[in-house]
Amino acid sequence: MNVFRFAGDMTHLISILVLLLKIYVTKSCSGISLRTQELYTIVFLARYLDLFTDFISVYNTLMKLVFVGSSLAIVYCMRFHRVVRRSYDRELDTFRHDLLLVFCFLLALLVHEKFTFQEIFWAFSIYLEAVAILPQLVLLQRSGNVDNLAGQYVFFLGAYRAFYILNWVYRYFTEQHFTRWISCVSGLLQTALYADFFYYYFISWKNKVKLKLPA
Repeated sequence: MNVFRFAGDMTHLISILVLLLKIYVTKSCSGISLRTQELYTIVFLARYLDLFTDFISVYNTLMKLVFVGSSLAIVYCMRFHRVVRRSYDRELDTFRHDLLLVFCFLLALLVHEKFTFQEIFWAFSIYLEAVAILPQLVLLQRSGNVDNLAGQYVFFLGAYRAFYILNWVYRYFTEQHFTRWISCVSGLLQTALYADFFYYYFISWKNKVKLKLPA
């Protein structure tokens, strides 16, 4: 494992911790898209089908369990927790995520590295992860009011993908048979989707700093 992948894993983990902090401490999921969280749950379940068949390392197994378990916990809270679910922005979270599921699965059937059950679902998870953030971005745009924790959650998700791009570049130049081109292309698309958010996040942060500075 290289430093870029480790940094990517850590920023991904931080994004999940920020989201869990928002839900469990504030007892609110306002500004968070349930549809995006459901898509991420499907991403992890489809990608980690090898969890109980292939052992790579303790770190690898632990991270898989954390991502699957945390995504299930977030969806459960947003759907069934008697307090948290009241703050869910149902009227704003209406993006047709079912269409994303269908499109990504059909794409995985057509474009994959190997025509096997596990590789098809791996490709499906990669394509789906690239667009899973769309319902969240649309919800934030519609609400027009992003609280600090929701903004930080999306920021760290974007940072995670940026570090993974650096990871792929590093592996391309250091590994003789690195062929995960599907991950690279999907990762670039996913990072591009964050570009608009990063711009407004930076402007918002800059304005807050100016307000705190003495006149």
